[in-house]
Amino acid sequence: MNVPVFLARKVRHAPEGSFSATVTRVGIASIALGLAILIVAFAVLFGYKRTIEQKIFLFGAHLQVSKFTNNASYEETALSLKTTLYQDSTKIPGVRHIQAVALKAGILKTPEELTGVILKGVGKDYDWNLFKESLVAGTVPVVGADTGSGSTQLLLSQLMANQLKVKVGDAVPLYFLGNPPRARKMTVVGIYETGLEEVDKTIALGDIRLVQKLNRWGPDSVGSYEIYVNDFNQLNLTANNVFQAMAPDMRLTRVTDQYRPLFDWMLLLDRNMVILLALITFVASFNMVSVLLVLMMERTPMIGLLKALGGNNALIRRMFVFVGLNMVGWGLLIGNLVGFGLCFAQERFKLIPLDPKNYFVSYVPIAWDWKTILALNGATVIMIGLVLWLSTILINRIQPVKALAFKK
Repeated sequence: MNVPVFLARKVRHAPEGSFSATVTRVGIASIALGLAILIVAFAVLFGYKRTIEQKIFLFGAHLQVSKFTNNASYEETALSLKTTLYQDSTKIPGVRHIQAVALKAGILKTPEELTGVILKGVGKDYDWNLFKESLVAGTVPVVGADTGSGSTQLLLSQLMANQLKVKVGDAVPLYFLGNPPRARKMTVVGIYETGLEEVDKTIALGDIRLVQKLNRWGPDSVGSYEIYVNDFNQLNLTANNVFQAMAPDMRLTRVTDQYRPLFDWMLLLDRNMVILLALITFVASFNMVSVLLVLMMERTPMIGLLKALGGNNALIRRMFVFVGLNMVGWGLLIGNLVGFGLCFAQERFKLIPLDPKNYFVSYVPIAWDWKTILALNGATVIMIGLVLWLSTILINRIQPVKALAFKK
C-alpha cells in the first residue's frame, strides 16, 4: 500500500460543507480560472497575429525581389522571368512558392467619384488561397487566359467600392497617366476587405498582361518576384538563401521591413503576453500555497498523531503534495473545459466583435496551438507542484506534542 496516497485520499474526502471542502474548492477554482484565462489569452493572441499576418501577406509576400533602381515611384523597371532565381526557385532551401507581379499607378473614375489606385497585375502563378478569408463578394479575376478576357477584370477593395459606389458586375474606367493618358474599361468581378487601410485604399488586382501592354513589355518581363517561405520563423535564413541565388542587379525586401510598424506592434503583444503569463502563474501558485497552508493548519493534530506513530516528515510532506496535486488535476480538467468552451464558442459564433478601423478585424479571432496548450498544462503542474513541495517544509517544524494539543 502506498501510505502517502492512502492518507491523501482520506484527507481529500472532507465532509461536504466543512471548512476543508470549501478551501479545496477555492483552490481548484483558482487553478481552473487561471488556466482558462491563459488558454483564451493565447488562443486570441495567436489568432490575432495569424489573421494580421495573413492580411499582410495578401499584398506583401514574405520576400520580394525587384530590379535594383533609385526610382522611388510605382513605375517599375522590367525584370525578366528567364532568370536562374525564377526558373530554379524550387531548388532554393526554404522557398515554398514564387510568383511574378507588376504594379501600375492609375485613377479609377465614375461619374460622381474618383480615386487613385495601384493596379497589381498577377499571372497564372499567383496563389489566390490567401484571399479565401478576405473576399467578401464576387470572385477573383481570371488572369492569363488564352482568350484575353481576363485582362479587363478587376478586384477592388470594399473601401474603394464604397467610395466609387460600385458593385460586382459594374464597369468602371481605369485611367493611366501618360502622354497621352490611356484608359481601359474594367469590370469589377470581386470585392475584398483586409481591414488594413494602407492596402484597402490603394491596391486593386488585375491581369499582369495589361500592365505589360501598358509598359510595352514582352510576356517575359515583370515588375518583381514575390516569394513565400515554408517556415516564417526561418525568414532570415531563407532570405539569405534567396540572396545567394540573386543576380547583382536585384534587390531583396523582407515583409518585416516593408511593414515594420505592424510587426513591431505584434512583437509588443508577445511581450505583454509574457507579463500576463507570469502574473497569472504567480497568483495561481500563491493561491495554492495559501490553500495548502490552511489545510495543514487544520490538520495539525493529524500531523502530530502521524509523527507520534512513527511517520517521518517526508511521508507527511508527500501526503500533502498528493492532496495539492489532486486539486491541480481537477483544476486542469475544469480549466481546459472552460477555456476550450469559450474559444470554441467565439470561433463558431463570433460572439465578441471588434472595430475593424482600430483592430483590423471585425471580431476576436481564435487559433488553436496545441503545443502551447500542452505547454501551459505542463508548466502549471510543474510550477504549482514545486511550490507545493516547498510549502510543505513547514511540516518539519511541527512538533508532535504541541500538534496533539493544538486546538482548532
